[in-house]
Amino acid sequence: MFETVKYEADGSVAFIILNRPDALNALSLQLTRDLHAAIQKAIDENVRCIVLSGEGRAFCSGGDLREMQSMWKQEGRIEAFLEEPLKALHDLILLIRETPVPFLGSINGVCAGAGTNLALACDLIIAAEEASFNEAFVKIGLSPDCGGTFFLPRAVGEKRAAEMLMLGETISAETAKEFGLVNRVVPAEFLIQETKTLAEKLSLAPTGSLGRIKKMLNASFSNDLAAQLDIEHKLQIESGRSLDFKEGVNAFFEKRPPAFTGQ
Repeated sequence: MFETVKYEADGSVAFIILNRPDALNALSLQLTRDLHAAIQKAIDENVRCIVLSGEGRAFCSGGDLREMQSMWKQEGRIEAFLEEPLKALHDLILLIRETPVPFLGSINGVCAGAGTNLALACDLIIAAEEASFNEAFVKIGLSPDCGGTFFLPRAVGEKRAAEMLMLGETISAETAKEFGLVNRVVPAEFLIQETKTLAEKLSLAPTGSLGRIKKMLNASFSNDLAAQLDIEHKLQIESGRSLDFKEGVNAFFEKRPPAFTGQ
């Protein structure tokens, strides 16, 4: 179906797996396009949770330097890769942030540069104990992309973000959890099952409510308190009109688990 991505649907959960293991799932233009198309397929199928993970021993090793060098030689301009391919990557990040369903990053191994920022674009991140993270742009004289300078300081704080971005050092999954970069760390042998359990929990939640939470969290980065209260007011009214809200209230009074449908 896709050249560089595996797509699997399990009920209302879509699993999108970066599938360039020989290149440590480096972000080529084709992989970026396939990710965009796979996410759009999941949206069209009305899934209620999207999982991003990687095939092999890496989640994503960042931008594809071999493709970058090839484009440089072909076009005679070193910055050629940083035009259309980078624009496509940034469109992908926006798609993840603006899609009103939860994205769960399941990090199985190496997560570097743009790969770390792709993970950070997800709403929640679960990582195997062997996973590692870095913002290694500085190691090759490049500045960050894919929202790293936006997501990282909000996740770990300004000083830790500056340290990660300016030194480019690799941190372990446990350190990433301590910093606030990831939500959960599990033994590698349990990563798939724990990912499925968490994804199922998200898929059974009131999808509209989760989408509005995501929208409000995005807005909170730039709003003042008054503006944030306004958007909370507006979106809670929207939630109050939903079938899931009615179901939640009825379930509360009937002392039973709610059966949300995402409506």
